[in-house]
Amino acid sequence: MKFVLDTHTHTISSGHAYSTVMEIVKEASNKGLKMVGITDHGPTLPGGPHMYHIANTKVLPDELYGVEILKGVEANIIDKNGGLDVPEEILKNLDIVLAGFHKPCLAPDTREQNTNTLINAMKNKYVDVIVHPGNPQFEIDTLKFVQAAKETGILVEINNSSFKKSRIGSKDNCIKIAQLCKEYNIPIIIGSDSHFALDVGNFDEVKKVLEDINMPEKLIMNTSVQKLKDYLKLKGKDRFVK
Repeated sequence: MKFVLDTHTHTISSGHAYSTVMEIVKEASNKGLKMVGITDHGPTLPGGPHMYHIANTKVLPDELYGVEILKGVEANIIDKNGGLDVPEEILKNLDIVLAGFHKPCLAPDTREQNTNTLINAMKNKYVDVIVHPGNPQFEIDTLKFVQAAKETGILVEINNSSFKKSRIGSKDNCIKIAQLCKEYNIPIIIGSDSHFALDVGNFDEVKKVLEDINMPEKLIMNTSVQKLKDYLKLKGKDRFVK
């Protein structure tokens, strides 16, 4: 199984990451990736970029070093209504929008409330991917979440970083979510969540899990650039509709 894209990477503009756009794209090219998402954090996370930085990703080229560049954001969920810290007038112009929980932006609540909050965020028509939903700090009803992903057409991320240094204790939750996605025929997308260029396209831990559960390749978005483009076209992203 060959993975050709990574939709979750962070540049120095996220404040706690350590590589530039050029370094990330070069590394993606070195690893044979065909597409990479530049998805710095929304401004509510400490150290995050100004809103103008996110809006101005339009100045980035569509392709560099043979790698197509998705201009996006990892927006932070900031309230129980699923509100995000990036306004819709900016979200609608991005190629891809990731959304997820981060403790500095919203305190964890009960399992039921966390689930409802996440589902509310999934109803935002500009959101494409829910990131690291296996985070044990934000306990959720995984079945209800996966069923909502099917209803809303949102991609479920299985985050490689969650198996390593970030969000310790995520593995069992991630495996359960992946199994449910297989059962309910819901597409997933793998994100490296790279905060340093050498981690771009690093999916080693997630790959083991997907092989162990025999996840069908048709449900893994990372195996085809065209598959992801078709999804983003269905979501009405201007770049892929034109």
